Amino acid sequence: MTGLEIARIDVFQVELPYAGGVYNLSGGRKYTSFDAMIVRITTQNGLEGWGESTPFGSTFVASHALGVRAGIAEIAPKLIGLDPRRVDRINDAMDTALIGHAHAKTAIDVACWDIFGKSVGLLVCELLGGRTDARLPIISSIPVDDPEAMRKNVADHRKRGYKGHSVKIGGEPAADAARIAASLADKQPDEFSIVDANGGLSVKIALRMLRLLPDGLDFILEAPCPTWRECLSLRRRTDIPMSIDELATDEMSIVQLVADDAAGSIGLKVSKAGGLTRCRRVRDIALAAGYTMIVQETTGSDIAFAAIVHLGQTVPVRSLRCILESREMERMARLMYTMAISQRPPRRA
Repeated sequence: MTGLEIARIDVFQVELPYAGGVYNLSGGRKYTSFDAMIVRITTQNGLEGWGESTPFGSTFVASHALGVRAGIAEIAPKLIGLDPRRVDRINDAMDTALIGHAHAKTAIDVACWDIFGKSVGLLVCELLGGRTDARLPIISSIPVDDPEAMRKNVADHRKRGYKGHSVKIGGEPAADAARIAASLADKQPDEFSIVDANGGLSVKIALRMLRLLPDGLDFILEAPCPTWRECLSLRRRTDIPMSIDELATDEMSIVQLVADDAAGSIGLKVSKAGGLTRCRRVRDIALAAGYTMIVQETTGSDIAFAAIVHLGQTVPVRSLRCILESREMERMARLMYTMAISQRPPRRA
């Protein structure tokens, strides 16, 4: 016994209202707030680690907040007494307790890395491979709106020092072409732009939209279509660089991505992968394939952003496109205590 075995797991629920009022995505999806799960793991000697999982509603990927809570309740009792520093073994135990449900495992995994770092006096980024000491470029997230409103939103972020802009589009070719043209109208030489459909386009709609764009626009098209087959079909019909996000969920999907040459970059989201342990594996596969990465989260508070920063610092400069400032989207609201799983006291003789 080391005293670092898990003694207690506490779960808190936090409502994070969207700072901009309503966040619009393709397909008419609208979000006004996000339901965050915060996990605190306490070891037998009192060391604490914190993690977070905040799904982007229930219509982004296959996850939702109620499922995260239920998943943690299913997993947590199986982890009492385990050493949180053995992160691969913790993930084995979580997989044995519950198949899939990456979002439910994320907060626990990140909290274990937090304890690991505190127990040895090292930053988590050092444990993940070592930081590069480079400045991390930050990307904005520009929701679907009228073209001029999106142009103004980009300009506002530019004034605040953002070097990249993720421009959301909605699924109607002419309107989306106008949104893209307006959002990129004032693009600076040292900026980069991503046009993100969040899987909202068919191949036909995507091709029509691309043909309506003015010549010379420089951007990466992210997550254009909802299925692997459609993204591959579009990739073969256009010379626009593509990035995969929603469909790149785990190690096997990245292996398939490389085998199919389906894109040149990925969105590396901590909760989508199931935590830092699996993100580390995805990162290494992507690096070996020569991909660039956007390190991000679906959304979240300071805890989620800390995980983004630590992971982002381990990606070589040539391979890191940017990180997402997840905190910019939310206003912190009331913290609610939801559950506790702790070590049972020994039976009396």
